Amino acid sequence: MVAQESIEELERGDVAPEFELEGVDGGTYTPETFADHGALLVVFTCNHCPYAKAKFDALNDLADEYEDLAVVGINPNDAEEYPEDSFEKMREYVADGRVDYTAYLRDADQTAAAAYGARCTPDPFLFARGDGAWRLAYHGRLDDALNPNEEPTEHHMRGAVERVLAGEEVELEFMPSRGCSIKWTAGNEPASAD
Repeated sequence: MVAQESIEELERGDVAPEFELEGVDGGTYTPETFADHGALLVVFTCNHCPYAKAKFDALNDLADEYEDLAVVGINPNDAEEYPEDSFEKMREYVADGRVDYTAYLRDADQTAAAAYGARCTPDPFLFARGDGAWRLAYHGRLDDALNPNEEPTEHHMRGAVERVLAGEEVELEFMPSRGCSIKWTAGNEPASAD
């Protein structure tokens, strides 16, 4: 297992790249699906990575605690090579409560991950509503526990969510998330990926 850190491709204030992805509930979702929320947290994540698993509870708690926050997990991993990340397994994780986000979506062709510049799981992007669009407010780690067996002492994303929901600017600088590299299918790996 090789840990990789997220990189900055989107800039603060950029509009959320479009996607149209199937959720485990059979619905089709775009960023605008969540326009009635005050904040949108898009997290590129998966089932098998220990770094991603270690953040399931933190993401579930955010989704549960902030009604006006949409927490959207997107799994872009190659499910042929990593069967634990298959759509069927994603459904199991939701059914048994391990994943309890607003939506859990499958990025089978990996176009969403590429558009966002996602590099690892988890890779979180927080958007605020501005000028009728979702605009990037913060991209970076959820908390200061960078390894799966660590307990966080600082909850960066929680503070960022609270500022967005209060209509305030997020003052946090980019702090890269750390996780397993996204498992790109042949020919899809971005040029800037390690």
